[in-house]
Amino acid sequence: MTGIRKAFPGTLALDDVSFDVHAGETHVLLGENGAGKSTLMKTLSGALARDAGTIAIHGIEVRLSTPHEARAMGVGIIYQELSLVPGLSVAENIFLGRAPGRFGWVDHARMIRDAGVVLRQLGVELDPRRLVLTLSLAEQQVVEIARALSLDARVLVMDEPTSALTEREAALLFGVIRGLTARGVAVVYISHRLDEIFAIGDRVTVLRDGRNVATRDVRDVDRRELIRLMADRDVDEQFPATPRTPGAERLRVEGLTRGRALQDVSFTVRAGEIVALSGLLGAGRTETARAIFGLDPIDRGHIFVDGREVRMRGPRDAIAAGIGFVTEDRKGQGLLLDQSVEDNIALPVLHSLGRWGIVRRARVRTVALDAVRDLRIRTPSTQQHVRLLSGGNQQKVVLAKWLATGAGILFLDEPTRGIDVGAKQEIYLLINRLAASGAAVVLISSDLPEIIGLADRTLVMRDGRIAGAFPRAECTPERLMACAVSG
Repeated sequence: MTGIRKAFPGTLALDDVSFDVHAGETHVLLGENGAGKSTLMKTLSGALARDAGTIAIHGIEVRLSTPHEARAMGVGIIYQELSLVPGLSVAENIFLGRAPGRFGWVDHARMIRDAGVVLRQLGVELDPRRLVLTLSLAEQQVVEIARALSLDARVLVMDEPTSALTEREAALLFGVIRGLTARGVAVVYISHRLDEIFAIGDRVTVLRDGRNVATRDVRDVDRRELIRLMADRDVDEQFPATPRTPGAERLRVEGLTRGRALQDVSFTVRAGEIVALSGLLGAGRTETARAIFGLDPIDRGHIFVDGREVRMRGPRDAIAAGIGFVTEDRKGQGLLLDQSVEDNIALPVLHSLGRWGIVRRARVRTVALDAVRDLRIRTPSTQQHVRLLSGGNQQKVVLAKWLATGAGILFLDEPTRGIDVGAKQEIYLLINRLAASGAAVVLISSDLPEIIGLADRTLVMRDGRIAGAFPRAECTPERLMACAVSG
C-alpha cells in the first residue's frame, strides 16, 4: 500500500500512508484509537474507497472496489466489529455465501464437518450446529476468526482478534497464525495488547493521527519505545499503586444457581474493594454478572446489598439497589450508537432529570458536561453521536452512564477491551478512584496482568463455580491459570 489517503467530512483519517507485508510474515499495525489502523485496512478490504494511493498484491497493482473483489484477490479480514448473522448456526456463518452443495442444494452434513475442521484448527470445542445468538462475545469472535481462516486467504488481516479471548485461547490462536505464516500466508495483525506484539510479530508499523510514524523489526524495539511512538509522549503503563482499606460489606451472593451456567456461586465484595472474576471462556464470569444484575433469571440463590436481601426481577431492580453493569459488548449492549453523548450518559437517570415525564434538556446537558470533564472524554461536544468517538472514549461514556446513577456497586466486564494503552491507563486510574471513594468493584477480565495489577482479591471460576480465591499477595499468572484449567 503506497501513499494511501482517506478523508471524511471534517477529518483526514489517512495522510499519505504506506504499508507492506511479506509472505510468511506477521506485520503488526499499532496505534492509539483513531490513529487510522482500521480505516487503512478497510481500504485494503474494499470496504472503503481510498481517495489516493495504490495497492499491489504480489507486485500487481489492483483496484479493490468491493469486499468481494478483495476476497477474490486472496485478502481476508477479521474486523473488530463482529459481522455474524445471529439467527444462523456457527457452520452457516463460517461458510456464509459459499456453502458446499450442488444444484442449489446445501450439503449441511459436509458444511458441519468442514466447520468442525476449522474450529479444531483453532483448538476450540464449539458445536458447529449452535446458533450464533446463543454464543458469548468471545465465542462469536472465534467464529469470525474461523470464517476468515476458512477462506484460505493469502493476506489475512486480524483487527483485535484476541480482544475477548483469555490468554489460553490467545495462545492457541498464535499457534494457528504461526502455522499460516509457515505456509506463506501474509498476516497483518492489529492489537492494543503490547505483549502480543512480541509474542507473534516480525515487524511493527506505528500510525499516529493518520500518518506513518515508524516501521521497526520487533526484535529491535521495546514496550516503552512503542508507547512513546504511539502516544508521542511517555506513558507509564504500570498499574497505579493505590493502597486501600476495604470497609463494610456492600454485596453478598449466596448459592447463586442457574441451570448449568452457574452452580452454587457465593462471594462478597466490600466497600473500597476490587474483586476480580477470572477464568476461561465459558467459565461463568459474565453469566454471574448478568444474573446479579437481573438480566438472566436464577433458579435459586440470594443476593444481599448492604445487608438487605434484594430480588432481581430485572435491571430496574438492580439499578434501584445501586448496582451498575458495564457490559463486555459496549457497542451492542452498552450504547445507543446513533444517539448523542449526552443522551447516552443521561439514559439511566432520565426519570430524575425532569418533571411529569418531561425531561429538561438543560439538566441532561449539565450531567453530560460534568461527566465529560471528570472522565476526560474527548468529544467535540456532548451532542456528538457516540458512533463517531474512538473506542476508549466510547468506553468512558459507558462508565459515565453508570456513574451518573450514583451506583455504589459496579460490575466491569472487560472494561479495557479494544482500547489503546493511553485510554487503558485512564480507565485504570478511574477504577482505583472509584474504589478509593468507597465503591465496591467487580472486575471481569481476560487480561491477567490487568487482574493482578488492580484486584485486591481474585476469584477464579471454572464450569460455573468458584474454583479458587487468591488475595493480591498470592495472585500470579501461574496460580490463576492452574486453578482455571485443573479439574
